[in-house]
Amino acid sequence: MTQPAAVLIAGPTASGKSAVAMALAERHNGVVVNADSMQVYRDLRVITARPTVAEEARVPHRLYGHVDAAEIYSAGRWSRDVAEAMTAIAAAGRLPIVVGGTGLYFKALTTGLAAVPAIPADIRAAVRTRLETEGVGPLYAELIERDSVTAYRLMPNDRTRIARALEVVLATGRSLSDWHRDSTAAAVDPARAIRLFVSCERKELVARIETRFAAMLDSGALDEVRALAGRGLNPLLPAMKAHGVPWLIRHFNGEISLDEAAAGGVMDTRRYAKRQLTWFRGQMKDWPSAPAAAAEEALEEQLRHAT
Repeated sequence: MTQPAAVLIAGPTASGKSAVAMALAERHNGVVVNADSMQVYRDLRVITARPTVAEEARVPHRLYGHVDAAEIYSAGRWSRDVAEAMTAIAAAGRLPIVVGGTGLYFKALTTGLAAVPAIPADIRAAVRTRLETEGVGPLYAELIERDSVTAYRLMPNDRTRIARALEVVLATGRSLSDWHRDSTAAAVDPARAIRLFVSCERKELVARIETRFAAMLDSGALDEVRALAGRGLNPLLPAMKAHGVPWLIRHFNGEISLDEAAAGGVMDTRRYAKRQLTWFRGQMKDWPSAPAAAAEEALEEQLRHAT
């Protein structure tokens, strides 16, 4: 490998990976590219720990804050957006440095993603209701009729995958097998990428999460979430469920104190970090890892061997 296609930096929330990406970008003519599903939202800079205006002025950043909170942003859309961004960065002769904590984004980036459209809520609800009332047998029988290729690849008692396959064919008129054939290609060849998982010992991560949430409250998170709440958006939208947002809205509504809201936001963030770690350990077993204090040197070592 002579010139890496990209540097990929993953890790749990508050692990310090963004600072690592910034430092690397400054030394290697890089562009920092977002791979965090909440940092895409324009309305939420502070509460999602997006790079500050000053940090964005130090090195170029892409795919941060480019989506309105009223939208539902998907991994499929990110895959298209990041492919365009990577092409432009490469054309400019710069190094893309993709950083974030959304594991599915990294998986889509390096292995591709099935281009299945979103399933309407009424169809999903109807299939799930049938699953609970009728059991999996009738759904599997219907799937055999509508999408036999997928059906015969599944175990007859695989409730989750059978329901998913039936939802797709009912919603789109096309089988899941068809959609998989049309899946998007990986934007980055993992063999040509520098990869690192930024680890963090549990107690340190908890402390970092608590410290960061307090800093958010001191840096404008309250005003930011108050403005978002004032838009009257559907509370089920992804941006409305960002860590801390529902709790702070409850505080504004007089339901809980600010201390209780902060404790709730920290609790949700801790639980999310635990889920991230579980996902990464299962899906990214071949990624090298290093704590934040050693991450820069670990990446520099990989870059030295790549050139």
